[in-house]
Parts: sequence; C-alpha cells; structure tokens
Amino acid sequence: MSMKTSDFFVQRLKEWGVTRIYGYPGDGINGVLGAIQRANAKGDGIEFIQVRHEEMAAFMAAGHAKFTGELGVCLSTGGPGATHLLTGLYDAKMDHAPVLAIAGQAEATARGASYQQEMNLDRIFSDVANFVQEASTTTQVRHLLDRGVRIAKAQNGVAVIIIPKDIQDEEWQPPQHLHGFTHSGSGYQRPKVIPYEADLQRAAEVLNAGKKVAILIGAGARDAAVEVVQVANVLGAGVAKALLGKDVLPDDAPFVTGSIGLLGTKPSSDLMQNCDTLLMIGSGFPWTEFLPEEGKARAVQIDIDPAMLGLRYPSEVNLHGDAAETLRALLPLLTHKEDRSWQEDIALQVRDWWTLMEERAMAPANPVNPQRVVWEMSPQLPDNAIVTSDSGSCANWFARDYRVKQGQRASLSGGLACMGAAVPYAIAAKFAHPEKPVVALVGDGAMQMNNMAELITIQKYWQQWADPRLIVCVFNNQDLNQVTWEQRVMEGNPRFDASQQLPDVKYAEFAQSLGMVGIYVDNPDDLAGAWQRALRADRPVLLEVKTDPEVAPLPPHITFKQAKAFMASMVKGDRGAAQIISDTASQLFHKKH
Repeated sequence: MSMKTSDFFVQRLKEWGVTRIYGYPGDGINGVLGAIQRANAKGDGIEFIQVRHEEMAAFMAAGHAKFTGELGVCLSTGGPGATHLLTGLYDAKMDHAPVLAIAGQAEATARGASYQQEMNLDRIFSDVANFVQEASTTTQVRHLLDRGVRIAKAQNGVAVIIIPKDIQDEEWQPPQHLHGFTHSGSGYQRPKVIPYEADLQRAAEVLNAGKKVAILIGAGARDAAVEVVQVANVLGAGVAKALLGKDVLPDDAPFVTGSIGLLGTKPSSDLMQNCDTLLMIGSGFPWTEFLPEEGKARAVQIDIDPAMLGLRYPSEVNLHGDAAETLRALLPLLTHKEDRSWQEDIALQVRDWWTLMEERAMAPANPVNPQRVVWEMSPQLPDNAIVTSDSGSCANWFARDYRVKQGQRASLSGGLACMGAAVPYAIAAKFAHPEKPVVALVGDGAMQMNNMAELITIQKYWQQWADPRLIVCVFNNQDLNQVTWEQRVMEGNPRFDASQQLPDVKYAEFAQSLGMVGIYVDNPDDLAGAWQRALRADRPVLLEVKTDPEVAPLPPHITFKQAKAFMASMVKGDRGAAQIISDTASQLFHKKH
C-alpha cells in the first residue's frame, strides 16, 4: 500500500524514538502535520505541542534535550516560521543540546522563482546547524532524516531538515538498488570513550603532585556526579560549578563552593585564585579571568568534545573522553592526600558564605529584596523539583541564592544567555517529567518580551500533567535590570530611562484571567507564605514579586571599599544613586575593609 512522503517521515521519526514535537502550524508544513494527525488516529503517532511562537518551540526542544538527555524536536512552516526558530536553535547549539528542527518550504517546483515565503533556508541555518539539508526528491527524505538525527545525537548539536510542501504530499519512493541512490538506517548508540592509559597516568601525576586542587565542573559532568565526589575526596579538593553544571552536585556538600564567575560565589573565586592544580570536567566556562592566572596552576581537562580541550586554560594534560568513564579509569591512579587542610578551609569559607548570603537576602530593600525571593524558595522546594531561570539579574539570584538539593534539576540559557528561555524550558520540563514540580524564575523584561504568551500554553495543557504544579515567579522591578547595571559598571553611564524603564504590568492578574492562580507580593515578610501557597496549589501559579531594582548584583570578590568607589563613580547623574549606595552598604556591612 502506498503512503505519502510525510507519512513515511513521521513513521521514521517514531523509529528514532521521537515521542513529542513542539511547533506551530503553517501551510508550508501542513503535509507533515497531516501525517502526525493520521498516525495519532491509528494510536501510533507523536504528541504535538502547540506553542505561541516558533522561537519558544525551539527553546522547548532545547529544554527537553537538557532535562531528558534525549533528542528534542521542534517544527515550523517555511519562511518566517523557520527564521523564528533560530534563537532557540542557537541556544541548543551553544549549550550542546541535541535538537532536530523540521521546517517547511515553498514548493520545489517554484524554488528559485522568488515565490511567496521562499527562502534559502539551508543557507540561513548553515551556521547554527551541525547538519542542514533541503529535500529535493522524496527518496532523499529517508537518509536526510537518518543522518540528521544521528549527527544531532552524536555531536550534541542541531540538525535541520527542510521539506518543500509538494514533496511532503508526494507518494513515498524508497531508494532503488541502483547507482546514485543511498540506503540508510536508523539507530545510534553512544560509544564508551576513554583516553589511553598513558594519558591517564600523566593526568594522575599532575593531580597527585598538587597540594591545593580545585575542580571545575559543567553540564558535561552531569552523569559523573558520583565519580566527581570520589575524586574530590581522594584529592582533598574543592569543587566549583559553572552555571550549566549547577545541579550536578548539591550545595550542601561542604567542599562544593557553588557557582563560578561574575554570577558566582566568593569561595569559588578564592578556590580558583589560590589553587595550584586545576581539574576541569565537562565545562566550557567562558570567563578566564575567574580561572587561575596562566602559569599559576597545573591543569588537567576532561571533555567529550575535543574542540573544547585546552580552550579556556592551557591544560598540561587534555583527556578526550566521557566524564564518568574517564574518572573511573583515573581514580585507581590517584593518591589519597593525607593533608586535608585545604579542603577543610574551603568548607569553612563555604559555611561563612551561606551565612553571608542569608544576611544579604534579609537586608532591607524597597520594597522586596530580590535575593530573598530565591532564598525563601530554596528550603521549600521538594527534592525532585526542577528550576529554570531567565537571563538577566534574576540569574544572579538563581546562581547564588538557590541552594540545589540532591535530586533537583536546574538550567538556563548558558552559552547564549538569551532572555525568554525560562518559561519554555519549564513547559518542556513539565511535559518530560509531568510528575515533578517546576519553577521558572523570570524577569519582567523577559515576561513582556515573549514569556507572557506562553502562559497560554501552560493553561492549555496543564491538566494533562500528573502534578499540576508549575510556578512562574516574576521579578517585577520595571527595569531591564542586568543591562542597567552593565551600563553603570561597564560604561560608567547612569541608568538610561528611555531604554531601561519597563511598563508596570499586572502579571498576577493576567495569569488569573487565564485560570491560573495569581499571587502578588510587595512585602518581604509575605514571601515564605506565598511560596507555601504556590507549592500547595492545585494548578499552575504566577507569583509576582515587586522587587527593588537598586540591589546590586555584586561580583563575588568585591570589597566594601571597592564597592563604594565604583558605585560613587558610576551613578553620577543616576536618579537612584543614593538608594544604590545605601543598598550596597547594607549588603556589605559586615566587610569593614
């Protein structure tokens, strides 16, 4: 019995294990949508999640990949629908998340005619995709899909398959057993990648010689948490976490110093500046000024992607391998360090840091200290919770004030640092893990940019989830806050109201109009109760908190004297200058040096 090319395409997606597609319809992709509909009618289809915008579909595909380790899939029509995918696909590319994008196209018979919505999509996607091809015949579709999915999974990257609308509806033609045809197959199993014994021995010699060992982990260490802890215990090391690796180890481990970088902690900063040996595992952390000065530490790096080796710090030994497998092979070669003073001192610094974070979170603000929003959230979250964060100033509080527990998952747009990822990530997390509570931490800028519309998506689907709890926490400060601070600190300019000031939107009331629970907080003493209410709700919740935009996201290593100096210089002409200096002093009052 004959079938359409689109029916074969959907069948092949199923063979590859695809169970869910995030997308938005359009006439350029209607053939594939029809095939999904026909397959679903037979009880053998793929779940289609209708989003509000194609960019959000790509973010959801990236979030699915991050929270499951599986291939994330998104779909759009051609032309503007396809170009809308780009931002979310770049997020997947830069965070090494395997994603397949399916895009429609004008009819093959009209290609090259400046036809409506006709674009050279293969050229448009050529930078973001590890593999991109447009089908020109029905027979091509099989090997394009097989190769695209395999490359996306194997290289943790993006693949894009473009199918003209007329080819979708043509009768499926399998490849012939003739010259000029290729016969592909589905399936991919990730290999076991371990460095040579001699290289492991060289790495062990470097690590064994160190007296002050620092470990930096990223998302690539996620499946190696047990091995990282074992290595840290053997070497008496401290462990800092790049932001994408925040959930790899819990923050209650005494040797875990927390996040690193501009959004990081002082113990992580001190760990890097004072160590004599550095072990980097599965991290492409970009800001080298937060790593040891070149030549001050010997280094070993482990990464599954050889392109990332030796890129951020001149490692003496570069180990191309899977983090868990490589560490298991390395562990027997390591010598247990009897002197634990380095690790014990790290534990003391970490304890003092968390005390400081509580003091900063509880410092008065006008009206609510944004740090306290996350500080009050952390102890109330169940052990299986998933937390997503937007980019912007709320990422600072996610990085520093959220204390990850064992079993929790968390992520944000790391390499791209794009606004607007938190809510689509949270939606993807709920579809992937409908039994788990999910929290999205979002700035009001991202909510106004694109996340408010996705509340409609939440309302459309939430009753399908076993656990209905999805909490969107909005930091309403009427300011594009991260950029405001960048204008002040990096450019030495006062806040530019024309670009920075945001309208005051009633987010909680908007959520209520959709049928969600809306909670509004403008008193810090109400925060704990608001989180309790949100976590007990029988449906999704929008928790809107009126936060103070003048609480500075201070770098981890800054002193009170330095803070006063740069605050005084950067707020010249800034209407909030007095409040900024006051709030900064209240955060740093314990540092009288």
